[in-house]
Amino acid sequence: MPFPIPDDRLLAMLREDVPYGDVTTLGLGIALRPGRAVFRTRTTVTVCCVEEAERIMRLAGCDATRRTACSGAQVEAGADLLTAEGDAAALHRGLKVAQTLIEAASGIATRARRILCAARQGRPGITVACTRKHLPGAKDVMLKAIMAGGCIPHRLGLSDSILVFPQHRAFLGRTPPHLWVDALRAAQPERKIAVEADSVDEAVWFAGAGVDCVQLDKLTPEQVAEAVRAIAGLPRRPLIAVTGGITEANATAYAAAGAELLVTSAAYAAPPADVSVAVTGTAH
Repeated sequence: MPFPIPDDRLLAMLREDVPYGDVTTLGLGIALRPGRAVFRTRTTVTVCCVEEAERIMRLAGCDATRRTACSGAQVEAGADLLTAEGDAAALHRGLKVAQTLIEAASGIATRARRILCAARQGRPGITVACTRKHLPGAKDVMLKAIMAGGCIPHRLGLSDSILVFPQHRAFLGRTPPHLWVDALRAAQPERKIAVEADSVDEAVWFAGAGVDCVQLDKLTPEQVAEAVRAIAGLPRRPLIAVTGGITEANATAYAAAGAELLVTSAAYAAPPADVSVAVTGTAH
């Protein structure tokens, strides 16, 4: 199971939605009446953030919860995910935040799993990484979701890894790649060096300069196969990653072309999963 999201983040989600109380529940005079909420998926999904949804319901004041699924599980349509019991005020305080979190995270996890499965049809065991093009402010939820789907984060941020883009090279002028690669190694000796290439020729050029990873951007599967063949004979062959428009529709072809890592943002654009919440009153 991926990492847990801490209580302070979950409390912030609750505060955002219920900063000054639930005026509907209070106005109806039902706040103290006991009840039960059952979260259930309407479709088959890879679920994510059920643990956080359970914690949200507890933080909202529910007396008891029972979780029947965990992040990363494949769950069939109609299956229960979570049951929460408490008074109406607690149930309504937490249920929409919890429901929306499960839906958004499970939608991402489900698409991440589809992309990974498609890639492994082309190359068994290949890894799929998801980029840092997640919604700002939602990094923890989105990273947990892609990990629940079996993918890995491509980069946790600018501070953790080296990836030289054309936007960096715009400031390097005509400096040969081997010189700035050497400078990077001297400045960050513990980190691997990845460079993005926009053509087969660039890929061969950077590979010859001694980089650890060449990331091919927006090349066709045929061009990827050409780059893989061109680099194969080098004494020190870098890892070949492919990015730019990778989805479940083309992941098989890119993996079969010889890529060792697929890099995508597609999972973040997944539609939410469909999760229902049935609320019933219970006897005092």
